[in-house]
Order: sequence, then C-alpha cells, then structure tokens
Amino acid sequence: MTGATTGTTSVSPTTHQIWTRSRGVLLVLAVLIVAGFVIAVIRSGGGHGRLDPRSADPSGSRAVAELLKDRGVATRVVTTLDEAIAAVGPDATLLLAGPDLLSGRQQEALRSAMDSSGGRSVLVAPGPASVGSLAPGTSAGTPAPVSARDPQCSFPAARRAGPADLGGERYTTDNTLGSDSCYLADGLPTLLRIDDQGSGDTVLLGAPDILYNERLDEEGNASLALQLLGSRPHLVWYLPSLSDGSAAGDDGTGDGGETGIGRLIPSGFLWGTLQLGVAAVLAAVWRARRLGPLVGERLPVAVRASESTEGRARLYRKANARDRAASALRQAARTRLAPLLGVAVPDAHSAETLIPAVSAHLRDGDRDLRTLLFGPAPADDAALIRLADQLDALEREVRTS
Repeated sequence: MTGATTGTTSVSPTTHQIWTRSRGVLLVLAVLIVAGFVIAVIRSGGGHGRLDPRSADPSGSRAVAELLKDRGVATRVVTTLDEAIAAVGPDATLLLAGPDLLSGRQQEALRSAMDSSGGRSVLVAPGPASVGSLAPGTSAGTPAPVSARDPQCSFPAARRAGPADLGGERYTTDNTLGSDSCYLADGLPTLLRIDDQGSGDTVLLGAPDILYNERLDEEGNASLALQLLGSRPHLVWYLPSLSDGSAAGDDGTGDGGETGIGRLIPSGFLWGTLQLGVAAVLAAVWRARRLGPLVGERLPVAVRASESTEGRARLYRKANARDRAASALRQAARTRLAPLLGVAVPDAHSAETLIPAVSAHLRDGDRDLRTLLFGPAPADDAALIRLADQLDALEREVRTS
C-alpha cells in the first residue's frame, strides 16, 4: 500500500451543528429580550411604582398629590435620607413609604430629624423592623385584614373622615397621654397618632390603602388622606431608594445590617437556595457515579452483530469521526492477526513486534505495513473504505500463508 494522505477528523461539532442545536434557545432568549423591552417601553410612561405620587397606576398615589395641589399643598418627592432630612421642618409633613426598607442607622438619623423638625410625620405600614426606632415606645402586633372600619377615637381628622379602609399592622404604645388610637382591629389601633411633646406629631398607618389611586374614592379614604397630609403647606414624600449611599456601613441594627438589594430578599429565600444547591450537588453525584460494579444484563431482544456494527458506523459517520473508525478497524485487525502469527495479544499493538511477524508470512515484502496497520487517519470516506478492504485482504493472506 502506498503512503496515504494525512488527514485529521474530530468528533467536535461543526459550526453548522452548533447553530442547529442552539438556534432554538437563542430564539427563545431573543423573544424574551424583545418582550421585556416592549413591556418596559409601554410601562415607562405614567407608572413610577407603588405609593409614588407621580404614578397613575392603581397602586400609585398621583390622585392624592393632585388633590393636595388643588388645596395649595406642594408635594416634593425625595429618594435619599439626606434629601428627606434637609426638607423636613415645622411647615412640612413627612410621608415615609416603606419604613422597613431603611437600615438601622437610617432609622435613627431620620427619627432625630423628626424630633427636631416640629412637623408631622406619617409612617406608612411600619413593621417590627422599624416601628421601634421611628416611633419609640411603640410596637407592632399581628396584622389584620384591610376593611372599612369606624374611627372609634377622638382624633378630629378621623372623626371627620368617618369609616375608612384601614387594617394591616396593629400597634400598641407606652405613650398613653397625647396619643389617639383609631380604627381598631380586635382592640388594637391600625391608625395611631402620637404627640411629639408639642413639637409635632407622628401618625402610623397600618396599611397604605387609603393612599392608592384605585381606593381613594371609597369610604372616607380621600378625606382622611387629605387631612393627614394636608395639615401643612409642604409635603415631603420620601420613597427609600436602593441607591441611597446612607445605607452603607450600617452597624447591624434594625434590619440586620443588610444593605442594597439584600434588604428586599426574604430571609427564607437564602436558606431555600442553599437547600436547592445541596440537592443539586447530591443529584449530580448520584447520576455521575456508579454505586457498585457494572452488572451485565440480558438484552430484552436479540440484536444481530451486523446491526450493531451498522449502527456504530452510522454514528461515526454522523460525527465525521474517520479517525475513530480507522483506529477501531486497525485495532481489531491487529488483535485477530496476533494469534495467527504467534504473537501475544498485548504485543499486537506494538509496531516493532507485529510488523516483522507479518512480513515473515507474506510473499510480497514491499508493502508499507506500518502505514496500513499503524498509519494516520484516512482523509476521506473513500480512503476509509480502501483501508477496510486492505486490512481484510491482509488478514486473508496471512490465514492462507
């Protein structure tokens, strides 16, 4: 056999195969990206978020801000603690949406500013994480469902408003003098007003529903909201922001020292993620490692050897693995030749041992046995077929010699 052209093949997928396999996933990702972009564009108009006085969404508070504007009350939206502290004063009402989002250090700084401002502070649904710092001597109990409730107190704003949609957090306070407990739920107030020693007052709303656009026209919600927020000519609407740098370096009080987006992640989420990770690792170990030796099993049906050979050949051809196919053919031929030549099977795959033994049994010693039995991979399918035929012819000649 003359020297064959050197060629290389690989079982690695081609560019076309990679594109064929991944185009479905890429199409889904493209659809998701386009859909997200379209939704963002559609919702970027009038919606700013929950309890935002600029938002016309059902859970926004633009309607309250417009009614206050008609009454001469100017609303200013702030998103950082420094802006909120600088804006409070005796002629301003501070509304804090989401008090539980503030860190412990932020809560202490804001409480200090509230004490010295002499104005009114309205805290929307402060929970156990913030109520003790923002309203000292006050604690939050088990939440109650939001429903239309009667004032049941002497607070003038509540009495004039009448029934309103209150509920949510329920409060208790040690300050029995100078406080008003309104809209009771199982004996505890869902609206609590605390007199700050004559310098101002703090109002705790158990639920934000009276401020929502979609519920402002129900019961006495509008009247109560306007009286609570419109008692002074300026309204500072504080929406805590994750980008507020004042949350950095917290000492761990209040919300456990979490800053940034970590404060918005429920505590159980991290434990759940850890458990899922452990389960995934165990599943990978279970699927990747055989627990015990291999066990031979009888096939449910008889498969002819020719069918197995054809099936493997088709796999090799699909993967363009002529190198693997040629290696399998040569290795099988060397293994079958070894007993005929009196060579030990382990030595059959050594060119220095096998080639001299084969040459001694052949009448024509001019053939390139090294290329035939140990040569490079065929360059194309035709060369692979010629290799198989030449190996068969060599084996027949050795058998008949």
